[in-house]
Amino acid sequence: MLSPEQARDRAQDLVERARRAGADAADAVYGANSSEGIQIRLGKLEDVERSESEHISLRVFLGQRSASIGSSDLSPQALDELAVRAIDMARAAPEDRYAGLAPEELLTRGPWPDLDLVDPSEPSPQALRAMAEEAEDAARAVAGVTNSDGASASSGSGVFALATSHGFAGGYGSTSHSLSVSVVGGEGAAKQRDNAWRSAHHGADLPPPAEIGALAGERTVARLDSGRMKSGAVPVVFDPRVAGSLVGHLIGAMSGSAIARRSSFLLDKLGEQIFAPGITIVEDPHTPRGLRSRMFDGEGLATVKRDLVADGKVTGWLLDTASARQLGMQPTGHAARNGGGAPGVSVGNVHLAAGPLSPAELMADIADGVYVTELIGHGVNGVTGDYSRGATGFRIVNGELAGPVSEFTVAGNLLAMFARLVPANDLEWYRAINVPTVRIDGMTIAGD
Repeated sequence: MLSPEQARDRAQDLVERARRAGADAADAVYGANSSEGIQIRLGKLEDVERSESEHISLRVFLGQRSASIGSSDLSPQALDELAVRAIDMARAAPEDRYAGLAPEELLTRGPWPDLDLVDPSEPSPQALRAMAEEAEDAARAVAGVTNSDGASASSGSGVFALATSHGFAGGYGSTSHSLSVSVVGGEGAAKQRDNAWRSAHHGADLPPPAEIGALAGERTVARLDSGRMKSGAVPVVFDPRVAGSLVGHLIGAMSGSAIARRSSFLLDKLGEQIFAPGITIVEDPHTPRGLRSRMFDGEGLATVKRDLVADGKVTGWLLDTASARQLGMQPTGHAARNGGGAPGVSVGNVHLAAGPLSPAELMADIADGVYVTELIGHGVNGVTGDYSRGATGFRIVNGELAGPVSEFTVAGNLLAMFARLVPANDLEWYRAINVPTVRIDGMTIAGD
């Protein structure tokens, strides 16, 4: 695999080829990845995977016309042909007055922080298998676990580079390590399934495999003898492993493209009180070893720590250059590139600041409610904010968890849900979106 410096040079070379072929402006993105994974089930090896990929994409501009094209053939002749084809495509494209590279004066020049995204150690296939076996063994050792969907362990590395014709060139590498296990509990029609997983840039940041396995087993057994919920309006408490999805919906609605298309439930809500006073949601793309840490965005702009929500108010939109031009604003360093095509929008590491109460204190006054541990389906309308998803979890009776429940729906409207959202103090820091346990009163449950 190329080093970040070599990847940067490769992207710069393609940009220069595009300029020689007649492009007014251009940018190129280079990406390469390699990964290895081991999957075992019931103690036996089930699958071994090894993959390697290398891809470069080119975006060219002829005035306000643009086109994008990509290739995994990186030979000089192929790159020259790629540039010529991209320019031919751009000539046939419609004009877009918002198209173009990011403003040159906003480009970041470095030096960039060391985000510690590369683990120099690479586990052997034997070590990966041992991790998966240990995790599954721990899960199957939990009383009540009757079968296994398997356990997997994997590691990988990648490099990303971006170069533009107006002076930006940068690249960085990263590694990944992950471990997951899923098991089944119970017998017959009463069977239940659950899982546990972790992912990190550094293998040392993963919990012990036995800990992950035991958690999967305990979660599975806790779901046995599941009951049903009665329909009605009750307080809903979201477990941290699903609460992050609520912030994910907020981020989607803050996207500049959604605002420019007028297809966001946050339209005209900038600066208004969306959450309760005191609620803060922070983005920090420079968190060392963070899953979404990055030194610069997909257009060569600086990424910075900021409050997405401060004192309950949305502070601004998430803008790439095109959406910023549409809205008459400045891009915010949130452009993302995933292979070819125009940039999308993405955020760095995000967390909802913790509140003062423990999860037990947060639930203490709930006479009848539900604690949600899994959400199913995609029933969220990004235009209206209407929210309806299948769920499983536990009943809350007189402030205590009172047994598993399943096959019910939680529904509401995201604006109303955000206004009533109360976070607990159990914030953890290993996800891309880190959210503590949260409580939302007055949601509608559809059950029996």
